[in-house]
Amino acid sequence: MATREKRRRATALDDDERRGRRRQEEAALLLHKIKGLVGWVVAEVVAGRSPSVALHRYQNYCASSSAAASPSTCACSYDAPVGTDVLSLLRKEFHASRLNVLLRVLLVVQQLLQENKHCSKRDIYYMYPSIFVEQAVVDRAINDICVLFRCSRHNLNVVPVAKGLVMGWVRFVEGEKKVYCINNVNAAFSIPVSVEAIKDIVSVAHYILVVEKETVFQRLANDKFCERNRCIVITGRGYPDIPTRRFLRYLVEQLRLPAYCLVDSDPYGFDILATYKFGSMQLAYDANVLRVPEIRWLGVFTSDFEEYCLPDCCLLHLSSEDRRKLEGILTRCYLQREAPEWRPADPLRGRFHTS
Repeated sequence: MATREKRRRATALDDDERRGRRRQEEAALLLHKIKGLVGWVVAEVVAGRSPSVALHRYQNYCASSSAAASPSTCACSYDAPVGTDVLSLLRKEFHASRLNVLLRVLLVVQQLLQENKHCSKRDIYYMYPSIFVEQAVVDRAINDICVLFRCSRHNLNVVPVAKGLVMGWVRFVEGEKKVYCINNVNAAFSIPVSVEAIKDIVSVAHYILVVEKETVFQRLANDKFCERNRCIVITGRGYPDIPTRRFLRYLVEQLRLPAYCLVDSDPYGFDILATYKFGSMQLAYDANVLRVPEIRWLGVFTSDFEEYCLPDCCLLHLSSEDRRKLEGILTRCYLQREAPEWRPADPLRGRFHTS
């Protein structure tokens, strides 16, 4: 037994070392590409020419009635670009400003990689607030950089503030911190900012349950749900952020566990489920490393209302805004292409009728 444990720990250490070397190699390659681009831009400006940068556009779904009716007519892909934006100092003022912001953020990223440091998007904004004007400008520049160099946001050493929570039958080490949920399976722990910092993960769980709201997560904790059920429970506190989505995908891949999602029976709950399973449009270029296609829809369904005898006072009718949201979701091509069983024949009288 002791020999088997030593062998397992040695294998885990080897895996951690391999991942560490791979991250260093990826950072060095990205830094080389950034220096090459910045050097080229400077040379072009010095020579009196206007540099132009081509950025692909991506979408992980379309929302046309023809694609919804016939998925064979849809050309959406998680990998293929759907168009190109050319940013140049000679083009419209908007493009020149966008290129200026991209280069400024790129210089910050270059410094982070050189010094092996990390910072948040908010930190970058406060470096040049008068130029960036608003946080969304920085967010777009970071997305542009990821598209330009075909990398993920975590490769830039730009880290978000994780808002997700986890509890249950799992333990792991995050950097130098031990996260032993398994010692108190009903206690909430913050989800790691970076899965690259995770090592020595161990679990005896049978499945993963993702819940939409923190209130539901807390109710499960109070009811000692994990104590009675060998599972891991995760919440993104509404629409999930990148760390929550990456952590969920990491658990599914590493632990080989089935994942189930419990969301409100309304358009926004379904959209949150879709974000986990299919990805978001804003990060369409990175959907393949963020989405969890194996996740299963556990509910809530409108059929549950009658089955569990919920009183009418617990239900809300769809508003006109809810209906517009629902109609937009139901035209997304991935519902026909990847989950046709999720799309009711009469959407406004189907699973989304009330919430």
